[in-house]
Amino acid sequence: IANDSPYGLAASLWTDSLSRVHRVAGRLRAGTVSVNTVDALSPMTPFGGVKQSGFGRDLSLHALDKYTALKTTWIKY
Repeated sequence: IANDSPYGLAASLWTDSLSRVHRVAGRLRAGTVSVNTVDALSPMTPFGGVKQSGFGRDLSLHALDKYTALKTTWIKY
């Protein structure tokens, strides 16, 4: 039921079982999964959604990918 949506920005999981956290969080199709909390954000971690909830990531060094492009130049001189 949790994945039955065209969106996947964030999900919250409430449990006291660490094994359930690992099992369920891995199966949730969401860009962020918070356990026993909501809206957990940090500038140190990437934030963004999956499916129709976003493209790319904000926050953290991963956000720089939106503003840069890699280029390889081979020169034999």
